[in-house]
Amino acid sequence: MRKLGDLEALVMEQLWSSGGRLAVRQVLDALPDGRTRAYTTVMTVLDNLFQKGFVERERSGRAYVYWATQGRAEHTAKAMEDALASGGGDRGAALLHFVEQLTPEESAQLKALLDEAGRS
Repeated sequence: MRKLGDLEALVMEQLWSSGGRLAVRQVLDALPDGRTRAYTTVMTVLDNLFQKGFVERERSGRAYVYWATQGRAEHTAKAMEDALASGGGDRGAALLHFVEQLTPEESAQLKALLDEAGRS
């Protein structure tokens, strides 16, 4: 899985937050203020995301509408799996280091999720 660039991540965040299909103009208008971005820049980013498989699109009049191919949680899980797979070392040690960084609340949530997954 390829890592998202900064602008790609901002665009994906808009698609995930919307929960639906957005046109380029809608994505552009929803991006955080602070930088002026060209319509064509956002259009190119969305096309790149389409080529990478992060989004799907369909024609709506003269323009495309775009939507995420996977949810934010699925994307994050895949990124975590890729990081573990590419670590080139001991997956257990990497997992242990990750778990040691969790807050007590996150640890409890992880334990509950593991218990639930074990019952399935």
